[in-house]
Amino acid sequence: MSRLRPVQLPGPASRGGARGRAAEAPAPAGDGGWAAAVSEDDQLRLVARLYYLDGLGQSEVARFARVSQAKVSRLLALARERGIVRITVTDYEPRRRDLEEEIRARLGLAEVAVLKGGGSAEPADLRRAVGHFGAPVVDGWLAAHDVVALAGGRTIHELVHQLPEAGARGLTVVQAMGSVDSSASIYDAQEIGRVLVRRLGGTFLSLNTPAFIPEKRTRDALLELGQVRNVHEHLDRARVALVGLGTLANSVFVERGTLDAAMCADLKRAGAVGEVCGRFFDARGHECPTTWRDRVIGVTLGQLRRIPLVIAIVSGTDRTAAIEAAVRGGLIKALVIDEAGAAALLAGAPTPSPKKAKK
Repeated sequence: MSRLRPVQLPGPASRGGARGRAAEAPAPAGDGGWAAAVSEDDQLRLVARLYYLDGLGQSEVARFARVSQAKVSRLLALARERGIVRITVTDYEPRRRDLEEEIRARLGLAEVAVLKGGGSAEPADLRRAVGHFGAPVVDGWLAAHDVVALAGGRTIHELVHQLPEAGARGLTVVQAMGSVDSSASIYDAQEIGRVLVRRLGGTFLSLNTPAFIPEKRTRDALLELGQVRNVHEHLDRARVALVGLGTLANSVFVERGTLDAAMCADLKRAGAVGEVCGRFFDARGHECPTTWRDRVIGVTLGQLRRIPLVIAIVSGTDRTAAIEAAVRGGLIKALVIDEAGAAALLAGAPTPSPKKAKK
């Protein structure tokens, strides 16, 4: 059990006396005997004093107070419940405000949150830290009755699961991209969207199509379906979007077999440096002119540019070029990132102010 200090206890006893008696106290024969003669409040204070202030282990406390070790654990919990133990912890600041200001000034973003990674460079740990500490920040950026376009992704998954259970926000959450493949994943927008509306309250509009269609003609026919048109109409009304930024090197489409080697080669030749909601873009933030562009079902880059607050939720140091290009193209307006990723971003070349991009 971790011990946090300082701990305030009413009427502390002598530190040295407690330790001396602890060494001499006989082992308990049960929960009776001497302990039974002590009032419950005194017993709670004694056990709390020995454990929190004198630093005795639970087994030592049990011998001193002549109770079982299991009862010590129960008494410590009860002491906290009754306010006999009041634990105060100096607040941990998870945000790097200095880096936030520097990124905001450098990139001209509306909102930035740079979050400490907890000392680990492991990708899973970074995603967990960004999700845990980024959730209350993003929650503060969401207003009641917002229309929210939502992408999938591992870091977004972590963040959404850490949102407070408000339950009455009245959001309309809209799936921003079709499903990557037929196998359901907890990282897909469809699954994350359901969690989001459960936690904050609202309705979820799913896009029940694949994200990528092999033929443009079939893609165009699907776009004319009433359900798909309804989703796109809601995407046009979105005030907020929660998106991730990918690259060809770590694309979920490559990982799950949707994007083959020939398509990757085409996108490389077209200068792809990043991907958002299935749309690959070049260093200027313009969509790469390949056949892939005509086969994606999801929010368009033009729609993203018109959404007032597009929040990129990113972890790791390998997205610098994608972030810079997304800013140049006006694709994102806010950034949530870990401090290592932020440092890598600031170490890069200065990013020019966004220019009017193609729709």
